[in-house]
Amino acid sequence: MSLRIFNTLSRAVSDFSPADPGHVRMYVCGMTVYDLCHLGHARSMIAFDVVQRWLKASGYKVTYVRNVTDIDDKIIKRALENGETIRGLTDRMIDALHQDADALGIERPQHEPRATDYVPQMLSMIGTLEEKGLAYRAGNGDVNYSVRKFEGYGKLSGKSLDELNAGERVAVETDKNDPLDFVLWKSAKSSEPEDVKWASPFGTGRPGWHIECSAMACELLGQTFDIHGGGADLQFPHHENEIAQSEGANGQPLARFWMHNGFINVDNEKMSKSLGNFFTIRDVLKEFDAETVRFFIVRSHYRSSLNYSDVHLNDAKGALKRLYTALQNVTPSEVKIDWADPMAARFKAAMDEDFGTPEAVAVLFELASEVNRAGSGERAGLLKALGGLLGILQTDPTVYLQAGAGLDDAAIQAQIQARAEAKKAKNFAEADRIRQDLLAQGIVLKDSATGTTWEAAQ
Repeated sequence: MSLRIFNTLSRAVSDFSPADPGHVRMYVCGMTVYDLCHLGHARSMIAFDVVQRWLKASGYKVTYVRNVTDIDDKIIKRALENGETIRGLTDRMIDALHQDADALGIERPQHEPRATDYVPQMLSMIGTLEEKGLAYRAGNGDVNYSVRKFEGYGKLSGKSLDELNAGERVAVETDKNDPLDFVLWKSAKSSEPEDVKWASPFGTGRPGWHIECSAMACELLGQTFDIHGGGADLQFPHHENEIAQSEGANGQPLARFWMHNGFINVDNEKMSKSLGNFFTIRDVLKEFDAETVRFFIVRSHYRSSLNYSDVHLNDAKGALKRLYTALQNVTPSEVKIDWADPMAARFKAAMDEDFGTPEAVAVLFELASEVNRAGSGERAGLLKALGGLLGILQTDPTVYLQAGAGLDDAAIQAQIQARAEAKKAKNFAEADRIRQDLLAQGIVLKDSATGTTWEAAQ
């Protein structure tokens, strides 16, 4: 079975093969570095880390680019509030990003371009768009993109121009020809610091957000590359505008496959800084070990929404311990994965179907049960090797289990609550699994008419 990927552009799962045989070129939108990364950022970074790991495991060379937005209104505002330079703030936040990503076992991309290093490429693309009549200079000094002049605008998001324009009016103060038009180059303001101003044929100013990714992606990967990824919230307008800019300038498709990861939700709302309902990665890592956080994210499909709670993280922690317990009980042998092996073949089939990590993780648990029954070092080695393709199970089992030994009462009560919710939803298999997980950790549950209590196993 060949790799199949859900393409947001076609809204279908399609067979994947790179344009350049054997070489996958992938661009993923990274962070705007004005603050610490939150768990929603971790979801995107881990999702595409798994993607690039599986592409490599499938025999491809991968050129992976994940950018850093280091110039933006939010960055300017935060630097001014802090009384520090733009570079000082962004350097500090990039260092924090690397610390968080490294802790979560996220492999660094081959290229991590900073937007401020690619301003000449942005200006070149804006100039081409102006020459082609797709960009115009506004009265306020900005350069805007003329959306209605690009045929096919809305093809990624599925939004028509009429839908987008419904109820909107041209605001005179914006100097836009159409309310849908977006800024390519922002004219400098006297209130802004000098280190966010560049000289250009369009006057002193700075780039708009959307043009940054278009310029960096095309410079590092070519006018057309294989995969463009990012969070679902970037599908519109950011990625839609990237298509308009890049294809308007180059006359070539920007990306052959568009991939978007789902949100992490809190109380059924997307986790975001603007909503104030976010948890930074390092705050979460104060309560849970990094591999548990990674496993919590990996065991859900990258396109699905993922609900954050201590209950779910404690559940992930208990489940990961089951896998490590199997590796502790039976020393893994060093093995090269034999993809003809039935378990490995099922793992591969799951990952080849749009990176189906939930099914792949299910194979790991079946393999762990086999290891426990048979006591085979080779099967334990296969479990460890397959886990490594997801970025888990690479710590010494004894070290991992000792570090996380001893569930406290709060963690146990969280598991009991999760089991109660599963029973209420008539998900008895899940309820039984939680009971078995706790039992494996020396916790015996006792149900009664007044509720569930626990005691240590004798």
